[in-house]
Amino acid sequence: MKKPVLIIMAAGMGSRYGGLKQIDPIDNEGHIIIDFSIYDAIKAGFEKLVFVIKEVDEQDFKDVIGERISKKIPVEYVYQELYKLPEGYMIPEGRVKPWGTAHAVLCCKDVIGGPFAVINADDYYGQEAFKLIYNYLSASKYDDEYHYSMVGYTLENTLTENGHVARGICKVDSNGVLIDIHERTHIEKREEGAAYIENDGKSWVALSGNSTVSMNMWGFTKGFVKEVEESFASFLNKNLMNDPLKCEYFLPTVVGELIKENKASIQVLTSLDKWYGVTYKEDKEVVVNAMRQLRDKGVYPSQLWEE
Repeated sequence: MKKPVLIIMAAGMGSRYGGLKQIDPIDNEGHIIIDFSIYDAIKAGFEKLVFVIKEVDEQDFKDVIGERISKKIPVEYVYQELYKLPEGYMIPEGRVKPWGTAHAVLCCKDVIGGPFAVINADDYYGQEAFKLIYNYLSASKYDDEYHYSMVGYTLENTLTENGHVARGICKVDSNGVLIDIHERTHIEKREEGAAYIENDGKSWVALSGNSTVSMNMWGFTKGFVKEVEESFASFLNKNLMNDPLKCEYFLPTVVGELIKENKASIQVLTSLDKWYGVTYKEDKEVVVNAMRQLRDKGVYPSQLWEE
């Protein structure tokens, strides 16, 4: 079996953050969040990376991280662009937002030849998560079997004080198998606890802080790409009429449908680590302090990529 590959989704525009947040340094040494994820991934056993980016950002990525990371691990670039649509579909006039996380994976179909993990570029997952996902993928016996995995986090460990976040809210059985998942795109920490908006912002639904959530750290076999490709046209047919400029094709949406159709099982690998990310500019100070503390504890060296 081929060794697992790590796909890093970095084509999001970072509109709430106010800039290209994926390459914004978070320490005096110039490290960005992806540095820590890649360091942890290599330590866990990954031997190849695929960056999913917009073509216009390629040189920035190479200048900030790609060139130095490629000295440590093979790196490939895949472009997530709006024009990558099924035959017969056109980009809606005025659309600038990428098509979402499932589309990012679909854009990688020509470079996926075996098991792969998927993460966001702007989230810190913790070392345990990479060990869990790599070990699960490495133990998979059949490349095309629909036995997938997901690293699950506790909701209260994944919220920001500075606004709303998107999380996949999960229902998990006693064996740690994912039963259901729903992408909630507006979750906030409120005085009475976490809650998400529904009914077009007219009402709030409370969530337990102990809820299991997805942070888009998935482990798939190569057969998953075929499912994403076959479902994309259906997604466009359902959503282009109602929300042509903002509708997104999410990984949890595809996974949820496969679960309902009894076509896939997803093992939830639980991590108790705290998430850190830069959804908003105000989050950066929290991330900077957290990484400093982890270095002080010896989790990371001051220079991740010393020769």
